[in-house]
Amino acid sequence: MNDIVTYSLLIDDDKATNFFNKRMLLKHKAFKDVKVIQEAKNALEYLKNINNQLHKKPELIFLDINMPFMNGWDFLEEFANLEKDVIDDIKIIMLSTSNDPNDIKKALKNELVYDFINKPLSNDVINQVIGKHFSYKIAR
Repeated sequence: MNDIVTYSLLIDDDKATNFFNKRMLLKHKAFKDVKVIQEAKNALEYLKNINNQLHKKPELIFLDINMPFMNGWDFLEEFANLEKDVIDDIKIIMLSTSNDPNDIKKALKNELVYDFINKPLSNDVINQVIGKHFSYKIAR
């Protein structure tokens, strides 16, 4: 089996977290390429340029909740307004340190959010995400 998730996007303002999570994803056989964007507004601009073929379309977005300027909730509102062919087939996973039950409920009620997981990523968590949200089985 070849790569499962060929391209993913990490949206998080924390450099150390991004370094660790990107490394975990790239060490996993399911991920081929990971782009990191530290501001939600910049991530929206990136996504808006997919149809211009300036950027690759991610299959999976890991989105932090608490970021300055534009948080994860604001990003989701703006993401919903992007062109349908841009947002189609992108799975968004909220990736947060929050244990607030209201954040979890709010995330899982949002039709654009596929899951809510806690930082940091681990191999087991990545396997769970792939197994739950992609129709492939992870060979161990």
